[in-house]
Amino acid sequence: MKVRSLAFRTDLLLRRLAGSVILDRPSHQVVRTPANPSFWWGNFVLVAPSALPEAPALFAAEFPEASHLAIGVDGTEGEGGQRAEWERLGISVETDMVLTAPSLQVPARPAQADLRTLTDADWEQAAHLRHACDESEPSEENTAFRTAKLAEERRLCEADDITWFGAFVDGEMRAGLGVVLDGEGLARYQHVETHPAFRRRGLASSLVHFAGVEALAKGARTLVIVADPDAEAIGIYRSLGFTDTERQVRLQRTVDAPSGGSGRGAKPCATESAKLS
Repeated sequence: MKVRSLAFRTDLLLRRLAGSVILDRPSHQVVRTPANPSFWWGNFVLVAPSALPEAPALFAAEFPEASHLAIGVDGTEGEGGQRAEWERLGISVETDMVLTAPSLQVPARPAQADLRTLTDADWEQAAHLRHACDESEPSEENTAFRTAKLAEERRLCEADDITWFGAFVDGEMRAGLGVVLDGEGLARYQHVETHPAFRRRGLASSLVHFAGVEALAKGARTLVIVADPDAEAIGIYRSLGFTDTERQVRLQRTVDAPSGGSGRGAKPCATESAKLS
């Protein structure tokens, strides 16, 4: 199956780097992340829009013991089938905007912060930041997910597969994000987050710009970020020069982990469009 979606192509790149098992079937792809079974979007199937009616059955066959359902749709125009029918079945449909930029504009309000890549000594602060940004209900599953995801990010940084950036105010990490390059001109942002007490100070916009400039200097030609079209963060991205390019559709449902829901941040369903404003 040849993947058309820019968002899912870069998602799969990160999953491969992280050691996920990706199986290419004639009608779909299967992504498994044994090291983090609570990560919904590390354990999902990706199908073409034409295969959507059979997708829940495909997922059940590939993940018979899963307590969730996660289906990616390999489209570019927001193809997701009949939303009302999915909702009748208890399946939520999320449509995110995929934005791209060949270069970035300087933020209108540069942050008063130290912007830099993380060192080994910074990861404890990164863990504290992730915890502060986590709005999910406390549970063993969410704690296990958050711990495993942060460990994965650190491991990828140590292998030089991804770069993690932080915005530090008075020596404390108050915003963070990752960027992964595909070696062919694409750079994808990951997990943009800002401490709740330090939002609306320009930290996120300054850090997105700083990381993007770094990625372009390393050979990237197109910066890619995914955002909730109804969230404040997308306005920040657009103000930096990102433009709407595609739509990414994901179908999901949880059986016994309601706190995973369909939100952002450190939850089993998390993407990089985290708490940014």
